[in-house]
Amino acid sequence: MNDQDGPGREQDERPPEFKPYHHPAAGWGAAKSVTRFLIREGELLAGPRAIVKMNHENGGFDCPGCAWPDDTKGLHLDICENGIKHVTWEMTRKRVGREFFAAHTVSELSRWSDTELESQGRLTEPLRYDADSDRYVPISWPDAFALVGDTLRGLASPDQAAYYTSGRLGNEATFLYQLMARELGTNNLPDCSNMCHEASGRALQAALGTGKGTVDLEDWERADALFILGVNAASNAPRMLTALAEAYRRGAQIVHINPLIEAAATRTIIPHDFARMATFRATRTGTLNLQPRIGGDMALIRGMAKAALEQAREDPGALDTAFIERHTTGFEEYRAVCEKTTWEEIERQSGVTVADIRAAARIYRDADRSIASWCLGVTQHEHGVDTVREIVNLLLLRGNLGREGAGPSPVRGHSNVQGNRTCGIDHRPAAAFLDRLGDVCGITPPRHHGLDTVGTIEAMHRGDVTVFVGMGGNFVLAAPDTPYTSAALRKCELTVQVSTKLNRSHLVHGRQALILPCLGRTEKDEQRGGLQATSVEDAMSMVHLSVGMKRPASTHLLSEPAIIAGMARAALPDSATPWESYVEDYDRIRDTMSQVLDGFEDFNRRVRQPLGFRIRQPARELVFHTPSGRAEFSTAALPDVIPAPGTLALGTMRSHDQWNTTIYSDNDRYRGVKNLRTLIFMNADDMRDRGLSEFDDVDITSTAKDGTTRRVSRYKVIPYDIPRGCAAGYMPEMNVLCAIGDYSTQSDQPIMKHLKVTVERSA
Repeated sequence: MNDQDGPGREQDERPPEFKPYHHPAAGWGAAKSVTRFLIREGELLAGPRAIVKMNHENGGFDCPGCAWPDDTKGLHLDICENGIKHVTWEMTRKRVGREFFAAHTVSELSRWSDTELESQGRLTEPLRYDADSDRYVPISWPDAFALVGDTLRGLASPDQAAYYTSGRLGNEATFLYQLMARELGTNNLPDCSNMCHEASGRALQAALGTGKGTVDLEDWERADALFILGVNAASNAPRMLTALAEAYRRGAQIVHINPLIEAAATRTIIPHDFARMATFRATRTGTLNLQPRIGGDMALIRGMAKAALEQAREDPGALDTAFIERHTTGFEEYRAVCEKTTWEEIERQSGVTVADIRAAARIYRDADRSIASWCLGVTQHEHGVDTVREIVNLLLLRGNLGREGAGPSPVRGHSNVQGNRTCGIDHRPAAAFLDRLGDVCGITPPRHHGLDTVGTIEAMHRGDVTVFVGMGGNFVLAAPDTPYTSAALRKCELTVQVSTKLNRSHLVHGRQALILPCLGRTEKDEQRGGLQATSVEDAMSMVHLSVGMKRPASTHLLSEPAIIAGMARAALPDSATPWESYVEDYDRIRDTMSQVLDGFEDFNRRVRQPLGFRIRQPARELVFHTPSGRAEFSTAALPDVIPAPGTLALGTMRSHDQWNTTIYSDNDRYRGVKNLRTLIFMNADDMRDRGLSEFDDVDITSTAKDGTTRRVSRYKVIPYDIPRGCAAGYMPEMNVLCAIGDYSTQSDQPIMKHLKVTVERSA
C-alpha cells in the first residue's frame, strides 16, 4: 500500500467552512474576488492595464488561461475572473533569484506547500542543481545549453530522452520543439493532451476523420439546443458563461449533464454586462440539469438515441434520413445496438430516470440545430473514447454536422493545448506529416511511435528514459500516481524544466537538473528582428497572434523559441536547421510552418488579419477522412459503471480558486468551501451508511486494476448533491490515488474521473 497525505499541501490553519452556494456565477462575487486578488498581489495598476490588453485583436496578448475563443463581435472586456488571476499571478513583482536559493536547500523547499512555492515570484536566471550543497546555483545560458547538448549526444539512443509539453507553449515554439526532438531521432513527445482530451481526439478521428471539434463561436450563437457534458464551465472556461447566457436569452434550450450541478449550470451575471451588474439581474444558464452517476454519460446518451429511434417509427422527421444515407455508414448496426439495449439497463447504468432521459431527447428532437460540448468529465474514463463516439452518434442521427449552429465542441483546457497537437506535438505522428517535415526541413524524422505521458513515466521508472525536458507546466503534480512519478523523475540522469515560477517539479529532479526561466505570455519578446509575436490556437481552431506588453521580469530571461534553439544547437552542432535565424524573426518559423502544416498556408499574412484565421475542418464541410469516406457510427456496448458494494466511484477536479496545478487559495467559492482542500464530497446517504458527519476525518483508499492500493489520510468529508455511489475531490492532492497502471486502454489516459475507492473514518 502507498500511503500519502498529498503532495506538498499544508492545510489552512483557519477552521474549514462549508455553506452551499446559491448565488449567480461570476457577477459581483467574481468582481470582489478579482479585487481582493489584485490587492493581495500588489497589482492594482498593472492588473487593470493588462485586462484591457488581454484577448484583443490589435496588439494584445492572449490569455494564458483557458482555450475558449475570443469574442467575434469586438467585445472590449472579453475576460474572466480566472484569466485575470492567472495573468496577475504571472505579472507579480516578486522575484526568485540566486539569493533565495542560497538561503534555502531543496530539501527544505520540498517541505513547503505548492502555493508557497509559486507565491515566491518569478524566476530570474538559469539554475543548476548542486548535489553537494543541495541547492540550485546560477549557471550561464551557454553552460546550461552545453550541459543539455552533451547529455543528449551521450545517449545510447535518442529514445532515452522525452520532451514534454504543456498547453502554455505557443505555436512557433511548439514547432521548433518537435523539430528538435525529431531531428534528434525520437517521437517521445508526451503532452498534457495525453491526460485530458486524448479520448476526444481519437474518437473524433475515428468517427469523422478529424481530431478536433467542428464548430466555432458563431455556431454557439445560432444553436437551438446546447448539451453540456462533464464541464465545470464557471471555473474551467468562464467565458462560456457569456455564450450560455446569450443562448438562454434568445430561447435556446441548454441541458447540463454532470454528476454535480455546478454554478455555471444555474444562472449568471456577466461582469461586463454593466446594466445587469448594477441591478443584480441574473440570467439562467440552463433549462435542464441531469445528474448521471460517474461514468454514466454513455448510457444516458444511448438512451437519448434510443428515444429518437423509437420516435422515428411514428414520426420520420425525428431523424435526418437523407443525411444518414448520404454521409454516414454503420447506421443499421447502430440502430440494432440501440434496440438491443434495454431501458432498464440504460436507467441502471446512467443513474438517470427514463423520464428525464426522454425529456432530454425531446429537447434534442425539437431543436433544428444542436451542439454537444464536453470536457474531462467525459474523457478521463476507461470508456472515454466510446462515450465521445456515442455523442457523435447522437449528433449524426439528426444531421447535426456540417451546418451552422450544430456539431461536436470539446472544451479544451489550457490556452494552446490544441495548437500543440496541430503543430506537431504527437507521439503517434501521421506519415504524411513526417514526409512533409522531412522534405521541408531537410531531416530524416523517425517513423516509430514514441512515448506518451504514462509511457514516459513508466520508461523513466525502468531506466529506459534518462533525460526529461519539460516545457512549462508542473509535471509531477499534473501526472498520476504522484509517488511513482516522483521516483521515476529521480532516476533520470538529467531533468530540465522550462518555467516562469518555482514549482514542485523543480524539487523532484534527476541526478543533474536545470531550471531554465522563460518569458511569460504578458512580456515583450524582443529579438534581433524587433518585437516578436507568437500565435496560439483556441479550442475552436482559430489561430491568432499574441504580443506581450510588459517589460520582462529579468534581463536574463529568454523566450521559449530561444531556449529550444539553444538546446537544439548544443545537441546538434552540425545541424543545417537555421536555429539562430528562426529566433531572430519568428516570421521565418511561420514561413516554414506554412509549408509543413495543413491549414497554415500563407501563415504570416493570414494570422495578421483581425481575429486571425480559422483552420479548415474538412468534416465541417462534410468531407470525412475516414476509411469509408463517410462519418462512421460506432456500436460499442455499454460499460458496467456501477460501483461494487461498499465502494464509491471518485472523480478528481479543480477547485474554483485554482488553475491546473496552480492553487491561489484553499477556497472554492462556487461549491461553498472555505479554508479546505483535503476533502471529499459525498452523497449524504452514503455518509450516513458509514456513520459519517460533516467535517469528519476520513481515510480514502483506492484499489487499482492490478489490485494494489493507495491511500490519503485525514481528509474532511462534506455532504454534497452528488449521486449515490459517487464522490469527488481535488487534484493534484488526489492524484496519488490514480495508479500509474490505471489508464484507459482506449486512449491511454489516466482515469482520474473514475477511481474505485473506499472511505472510512480515520483512526
